[in-house]
Amino acid sequence: MIAMSVAEIAEIVGGRLCDITASQAAQTYVDGTVEFDSRRISSGGLFLALPGARVDGHEHAAAAVAAGAVAVLAARPVGVPAIVVDPAPGDRSAGVLEHDRDGSGAAVLAALAALAAAVAARLVAGGLRIIGVTGSSGKTSTKDLLAAVLAPLGEVVAPPGSFNNELGHPWTVLRATEDTAYLILEMSARHRGNIAALAAIAPPSIAVVLNVGTAHLGEFGSREAIAQTKAELPQSVPETGVVVLNVDDPAVAAMAATTAARVVRVSRVAPPDAAEADTVWAGPVHLDPLARPRFTLHSAAGSVELTLGVHGDHQVGNALCAAAVALECGATLDQVAAALGRAQPASAHRMAVHTRADGVTVIDDSYNANPDSMRAGLQALAWMARQQQTPRRSFAVLGEMAELGEDAITEHDRIGRLAVRLDVSRLIVVGTGRAMSAMHHGAVMEGSWGAESIMVADTDAASAVLDREVRPGDVVLVKASNSAGLAAVAEALIAGPGGSDACP
Repeated sequence: MIAMSVAEIAEIVGGRLCDITASQAAQTYVDGTVEFDSRRISSGGLFLALPGARVDGHEHAAAAVAAGAVAVLAARPVGVPAIVVDPAPGDRSAGVLEHDRDGSGAAVLAALAALAAAVAARLVAGGLRIIGVTGSSGKTSTKDLLAAVLAPLGEVVAPPGSFNNELGHPWTVLRATEDTAYLILEMSARHRGNIAALAAIAPPSIAVVLNVGTAHLGEFGSREAIAQTKAELPQSVPETGVVVLNVDDPAVAAMAATTAARVVRVSRVAPPDAAEADTVWAGPVHLDPLARPRFTLHSAAGSVELTLGVHGDHQVGNALCAAAVALECGATLDQVAAALGRAQPASAHRMAVHTRADGVTVIDDSYNANPDSMRAGLQALAWMARQQQTPRRSFAVLGEMAELGEDAITEHDRIGRLAVRLDVSRLIVVGTGRAMSAMHHGAVMEGSWGAESIMVADTDAASAVLDREVRPGDVVLVKASNSAGLAAVAEALIAGPGGSDACP
């Protein structure tokens, strides 16, 4: 974070000083990081006191100051130097902080947003470029690719993992300093207006919209409502900015009419006018044996052959969007091709491919799942299994796709049936709820598989099946929403007999 006095921060967030005098606050500077985990605080930091599942951050304020924090942003006095913001009556941060019973979390989050907005405004005035990314799937993968292609051009700050809500978004903004050239922000939503609110904190000069799928369908009610919410990002970009749209998705293509900014279209298909300046597109896509795409990248700047370092045909659209942004920022085609070729998954448990010493290939995509990404993962699994003269056996270890609402049963049934159509050798359905039962029975009904699809109660049972059945040379996909806990299954499988964490 840029250096600011405690007094200045208090004025920005509308808080009052406690256990520190006005004179002391004017001379005490936050010049470290802003943290909500007291174990991560460092010298010169600012600690955020937020309610948690087991403890309230206010109870750790003293420990944070002892560890080096110069002040605490809190909703009540905590006995150490603090900026206190008062909760508004009835205010809650439900969905972000599930344990915010008294509104203290909402008050601190609002103050954090105000601080991030002030810092972003100063940095933009100094030349910082902010890039916002949204979509129903692929946000984190694209964010990682963006960080890779922009790194040769200057210092990049991007969120770790999926820090993309009312807490992670401003927290990421405050990681930027005067040396930061590019700030990449991933934006998610649970309700209409969420993306607009995030964009208001740090207005992007470049926006990327990947797709409109069915993730969070249970919260939005319809795909049309999801599209309207995703469109809040291009609508936030000024006419001097750029909006990158994946026009292979008609719902995304339609967003060109909603923004005053210049639109750059990306596609896997050549535009009707191949010389169209604001189009980035891919030539024929070929996959190597580990499903790494190879294609020709075409743009107004010319064409270049490249092979992605990441896995899965679905990464082509993500890479095109990252390339379009990098070209807008001044990168050369050769720089883009080299960066995309080197790029590896930077966020844990997202389409990470590991090959053990005994030849077992593990596709760890266990952090998140929705119908679109689940189909992409299964297709990558099927492709890898077919790339030898004698096909390899394929295992799909699948858990629940969360937040699908009334469509949960239908969508899980479809995934079970798809596993059969793709000729997956073994489907291990983890969990015993109605949705997982639908996945299992969908597979059975689609192909009269017999015992090829099984349901197991939990991750321990899934690991036990894999220990018994996986043989050298097999390919295993592990995928579910993070709440299913399948990351433990993937980690145990990767560290199996003769295991290696090195990606091929």
